[in-house]
Amino acid sequence: MMEKLALGPGTGGNVIAALASLVVPGLGQLAQGRILSSLLMLVVSGILWVMSFGLLGWLGHLLAALDAALWRGPR
Repeated sequence: MMEKLALGPGTGGNVIAALASLVVPGLGQLAQGRILSSLLMLVVSGILWVMSFGLLGWLGHLLAALDAALWRGPR
């Protein structure tokens, strides 16, 4: 069973999550336990790749990585 990563900007867990989302959009959010956010990032990135014929697909990867890196966790 997978444990949740450490929470908060700048923590090791968020850095790993950001790197994972940079490779596969939404993977970092999934590692953080945010399933709906993960699916949203994956779908948005896919739409950007298809609609822009691959020109703006990288933007979805960056947005997903930033979201994972800056997430503060439940309060």
